[in-house]
Amino acid sequence: MASIETYGLIAAWDDVLMPTLRYLGRKWESSEDRYVEVEHMLSWHISAALRYVYADSMTRCRPQDARPVLLACLPGEQHTLPLEALTAALRDRGQRVLMLGGSVPVEALEGSVRRVAPAAVGLWSQSRNTADLPMARHLAALRWGMRGARTRSHVLLCGPGWGLRPDPELLRPHGLGDAVRIMLCANRPAGEALPEGERTPRSGRTEPTGASERGTRSEEVIA
Repeated sequence: MASIETYGLIAAWDDVLMPTLRYLGRKWESSEDRYVEVEHMLSWHISAALRYVYADSMTRCRPQDARPVLLACLPGEQHTLPLEALTAALRDRGQRVLMLGGSVPVEALEGSVRRVAPAAVGLWSQSRNTADLPMARHLAALRWGMRGARTRSHVLLCGPGWGLRPDPELLRPHGLGDAVRIMLCANRPAGEALPEGERTPRSGRTEPTGASERGTRSEEVIA
């Protein structure tokens, strides 16, 4: 919580929380399952801090009157922490977010997209075993609305499981800051810049200059 309050959520995620988790993961892999309890404990507390940010933003400000964004892990994918960070960062900026959590069945995910008509859909895959490109293309092709004014969702492929450039027609954010920027822009006409008030969290915390740029250079999207 101190890191988030001091640096802002995105910079704290990029420069404090995830580097620490990666370090513990390497210790776990190289020490015959030692330190697993430390990693699990830290993950739980990071999740609690992210949900606190989300809940706090719910009490401070009403969400914008715009279509929500939808976030989900693909079937078989249980790594929800990066999407929890994205959920908190978006809601802290006034964006309506529906977070479906881990291992969402294809039918449930498609049904949610059809019912909600989200401005954007973020699909998380931690490994190539859970990445499902045909399903992502299918969701991107779904259209709704009145004839002559039909629209569809922007689909973001989030996580290292998708590889570096899986499909030129789908969006591939690089880092938490990049994913936040794309999703905030999803409800806006092409070419319209974000208002000044939406470039920083509504809580008044500011991201250090270059925080989102650091995220765009990471190959592990959001992670």
